[in-house]
Amino acid sequence: MKAMIFDRYGEPEILRQAELPMPKTGPGEVLIRVRSAAVNPVDWKIMAGGLDAVMQTFFPAIPGWDVAGVVESVGFDAPEFRPGDEVMAYARKRIIRDGSFAEFIPVPVLSVARKPASLDWDQAAGLPLAGLTAYQLLRRLGLKEGEVVLIHAAAGGVGILGGQIARALGARVIGTASERNHEFLRSFGIEPVTYGEGLAERVRKLAPGGVDVVADFVGGVLDVTRAVLAPSGRHGSIVDPSVAGSGGLYAWVRPNGEDLAQLARFADEGRLTVPVAQVFPLEQGAEALRLSMSGHVRGKIVVRVSR
Repeated sequence: MKAMIFDRYGEPEILRQAELPMPKTGPGEVLIRVRSAAVNPVDWKIMAGGLDAVMQTFFPAIPGWDVAGVVESVGFDAPEFRPGDEVMAYARKRIIRDGSFAEFIPVPVLSVARKPASLDWDQAAGLPLAGLTAYQLLRRLGLKEGEVVLIHAAAGGVGILGGQIARALGARVIGTASERNHEFLRSFGIEPVTYGEGLAERVRKLAPGGVDVVADFVGGVLDVTRAVLAPSGRHGSIVDPSVAGSGGLYAWVRPNGEDLAQLARFADEGRLTVPVAQVFPLEQGAEALRLSMSGHVRGKIVVRVSR
């Protein structure tokens, strides 16, 4: 099969296309024929060795944890799916080796959900990691219907999904973004506020009693979070471990097919969509990673593997 691989840690330039043996389908796994794979910052951080202290990498390794595609085969003890099923998954595993920048990827069945009919392949590939990150943080913070939530970096890949998910859960959503992204946020029912000096005061004007929940998807905003949080409010971050020392929750995302199926339901109910910023062919995987590294992307970056 064709795949983009890296043989050592380094910058995106080390990524190259190669022919690899067809992966095996283990017990409790499905083999997915990849249609599209989404890019996330963790992909280039892994390639740079950023997770070497906590995850074992086996070279040559294939980047990519987001996938949408068609079930090619099923392993023993995987009755949930059949060949031909259209699916998506957050395909993180215990080790780094078999990623989604390839024609085929084996994925534990418990990480897989059916692709929502309302999303195309590129959108479906962009949903799992970012969508689960936002959904799991908001659920762990106990977001309730009628509450007010502030989302830091609301126009980013995780933030724009988080804002939609919070609205689907019945919350009022305020989101920080640069002014050029304000209309973009409004199109999703998110009330925009400009980040930077005076942010806390601007949020307080919109929510004089404070916000009930703060979801931090950017880091470096703990002072603002504490300044706008209601007395009974809860806050969490996916990037800033220091929040744990201030009564907050520091959380990583977990692969979870049931949670992903809920996001698929939101999509098919018309309450969640995935903005796609740019699509690259498989052989331009390095360019897709470099664009992600720029940090100036509105929506998801996708690598299209097959059609």
